Amino acid sequence: MPGSGASPPPVGAPPTDGWDPGLLAVVDLVLGSPVAMAFLHGDRLRLIYNDAYAQVLGDRHPDAYGAPAAEVFGTAWEGPAGAAVREAQHTGFTPRDQEWPPTDSGEPDPALPVRGLSPVRDGSGRIAGVLVVVAEPVPVAHRLQGLSELAEALAGTLTLDEVARVALRYGLSFPDVHQVAFGVDDGDDWRTVRRIRGDVLDDADERLPPVWRRIATDSVAPLAVAAGAGLARFTADGHPLRVAPQDRHDEKVRALAALPLRTTSLRGALTLGRHDQRPWSPAERALLTAAAKLVAQAAERARRFENQHGTAQLLQRSMLPEHLPDDPRFRLAARYDPGVDGNAAGGDFYDAFALPGGRLAVVLGDVAGHDVRAAALMGQVRAALRALALADAAPDTVLTGLDRLVASLGAEARTDELFVTVAYGVIERDGRLTIATAGHPPPLVRHASGTADYLDVPAGTPLGLGGARRSGTARLAPGDTLVLFSDGVVERRGLDMTAGLEKVAASVAGASGGDPRTLCAVACAAVGGTTDDDVAVLAVEHATAPSRSAGMEIPAEPTAPGRVRHWMSAQLSAWNVPEQVIGAAVLCASELATNALLHAGTAARVQVDLSAERLLVAVSDSGTRGSVTRAHAETLSSRGRGLGLIEELSDAWGTDPAVRGSTVWFEIGLRASKEEERGIGVP
Repeated sequence: MPGSGASPPPVGAPPTDGWDPGLLAVVDLVLGSPVAMAFLHGDRLRLIYNDAYAQVLGDRHPDAYGAPAAEVFGTAWEGPAGAAVREAQHTGFTPRDQEWPPTDSGEPDPALPVRGLSPVRDGSGRIAGVLVVVAEPVPVAHRLQGLSELAEALAGTLTLDEVARVALRYGLSFPDVHQVAFGVDDGDDWRTVRRIRGDVLDDADERLPPVWRRIATDSVAPLAVAAGAGLARFTADGHPLRVAPQDRHDEKVRALAALPLRTTSLRGALTLGRHDQRPWSPAERALLTAAAKLVAQAAERARRFENQHGTAQLLQRSMLPEHLPDDPRFRLAARYDPGVDGNAAGGDFYDAFALPGGRLAVVLGDVAGHDVRAAALMGQVRAALRALALADAAPDTVLTGLDRLVASLGAEARTDELFVTVAYGVIERDGRLTIATAGHPPPLVRHASGTADYLDVPAGTPLGLGGARRSGTARLAPGDTLVLFSDGVVERRGLDMTAGLEKVAASVAGASGGDPRTLCAVACAAVGGTTDDDVAVLAVEHATAPSRSAGMEIPAEPTAPGRVRHWMSAQLSAWNVPEQVIGAAVLCASELATNALLHAGTAARVQVDLSAERLLVAVSDSGTRGSVTRAHAETLSSRGRGLGLIEELSDAWGTDPAVRGSTVWFEIGLRASKEEERGIGVP
């Protein structure tokens, strides 16, 4: 028997070569535990167990090792206990605290579970077996159940932020653990995050990224030591965190478990601290060691995903315009969201640029595919469209030229699978619109009256298939907004595309106003459900009056939110904005500035746009996480309440990805009197 000082596995034991790392961790837990435990693996539920369980099996050991459970337990396997194990295997249902009736002989089989029966899932989420714990005290059985739940939760994580949240939550599930810390290597330092029992966290906190801090590689902190040496250490009594305390919480820790996180490409550690001095039991050590292995594997997967995701998204967004035109007659906004698999570059794109004569060109397109080839073709089409438009902006002429380009690229690549759709339009200074589409969803116009309808424009075939290209005309009256979007907005499995188009039109018509940024968010959320496709939206509003705009850079300093409050108060007062609107806007902007500094760690920018109908405030960060200073972390007292305040005080809010980083924005409608309107939104 494998175990502490036990003999090797008997002949016939199931091989574990090539097993999922999570399952190997479960086997290590079973074999290293002093508690009677067995792992029933695979479709036939073959037994892998430890020395304590062998004693329960009696003379059925060692032949039971590696044998199917049905053969080991005989008639008892056909009773309620065996049925419960099979139910856990097939359904994932976990019976808790149930007593099983005796066998036909009148006595219960001690090797079948009394308490502590749990399905075990592999890294893909598939049930790979059942963990059996014999006659364990309830707290230990519940912790074993928690290990299975940890594996299931980690299987659904994609980023290090998500892995950290799951690991910290698991550590605090131990009732006598008061603080947990998680850290991984990051360049020349360690990047760490911590949770304290008693922290008040709400749904908003869970949506926000954890607040990380850096510690030096050569730090004497137990987390850094365990991560660097790769050795676990369990301290039963003392003050282990006093060597490098972060704050008063570290001073209170008397007992500490420091578990290394090690894979081929990641180093880190997980620490759990208690205020009470007492040793860590063998069962606790085995549980925590197994948990650390699960966390390490999940962290490695998350880091690999983040690296691939970052490269793909940087490629995608580097081909999109970093800034849309600043035109006092037209207000523009765009939104791009990757599909469910955000790990790949896609082919959706949008663009807007000035044309000779004061005209504005707008375009939104979609190249089929979710790989680098699709992104590269998207870049070629976008660049060619600009060149053609600057020579002759007529939409039918531009699409005819693009059609030839795509056909040529397909012939060169010897493929007929290049599939490109596009909508391209030209807006005159007075709002006249000429637009043509090639296999693309029709353009949508939201009117100032609060209605929305699709323009009657010839659909045309996708680019590269030839055919005549025709355009349609319309007029955007002041207050009207043109909305272009890719098919990822409306297409869902099991939903007719016509129904999706109707949902988008109804949602856009029901929006609080015609602000482009708001309509982009509304259009993206109109259909609901998930999509595997990328989503791109471009909205252009014909302004009823020129708007006022101002912006300021936010330095990465603790005093920055105060500067934002002072600057915004002065700016909005100078524009004669009502006092109640100023108060709400300043409070919301200060919260967004604080969050940008906490979670990006670099300088940011606040932009204010005022029209006669609404005030729009956007805070953009550069998206690269820097070191978070202690002064920044102290502003967390307002975190969690902040998003609730923004939702309460604004009429609409949302987040938009940018070429680098992200933008969080909110909008407050101005319900002013006629006298007040004379001083608002007019230069």
